[in-house]
Amino acid sequence: MRALVATALAALVMVMGCAPATSAPDPQLPLALIYNGPQGCDDCAPSIATLLRNAPQPFRTKYVGPGTGTPLTAATLATASLYVQPGGGQDLESSWDDLKGVAGDLRAWISGGGSYLGVCFGGYLAGADPGFDLLPAAVGGYTDTAGATVHNDRDTVVDVTYRGQKRHMYFQDGPAFTVKPNSNAEVLATYPNGIAAVMVAPYGKGKVGVSGPHPEADQSWYDEADLENPDGVRTDIAYELIEKTTGR
Repeated sequence: MRALVATALAALVMVMGCAPATSAPDPQLPLALIYNGPQGCDDCAPSIATLLRNAPQPFRTKYVGPGTGTPLTAATLATASLYVQPGGGQDLESSWDDLKGVAGDLRAWISGGGSYLGVCFGGYLAGADPGFDLLPAAVGGYTDTAGATVHNDRDTVVDVTYRGQKRHMYFQDGPAFTVKPNSNAEVLATYPNGIAAVMVAPYGKGKVGVSGPHPEADQSWYDEADLENPDGVRTDIAYELIEKTTGR
């Protein structure tokens, strides 16, 4: 379904090619690199890009990874303030094979002051088995945790607690983060069983923010999956996660 929508949107862009161009992004804005290599979700990287461009403190965005024309390298990272590993993958081992060659460069960049944002699959990759090993937390599938309220990998809406209030987020087989005692991690939202769903942690001079659910999901995601968010589609959790991840 999402692939068909993406194709239609691409055709629309081609039709609109003769329309007046919109203004270029302000070159003074910070740059966010968004991985858009092989993965299973056509909407994940574009939805994150839209979210970042429209943030209260907006970003310029650029796709990196195989097929984008811009490889993910130390030199590319040096141009950016934020690196985003979006959702969409289905095979953690295969994706790690594609990314492990840059893991050392990515860790060094974050430790030197960069910011990593991982959503769903990007949250798994922030862990260590396998992954970039960026978090003071054990990372595993939420559906495998004791007391989980979701028991399959179908797209759904999951309950979380955010700022003391029950909220709902788009979810598809995302991770949970069991935070280690005495860490400096900040948990922004928890699943109903109390395990972290959204968190931010320091890494050297940088920060790492991760979310098991999809805070970037817009109305089209819910429409395509025939789902409804009882809260309406809101961006406050997403923007707080971005702010906490990129702030110093």
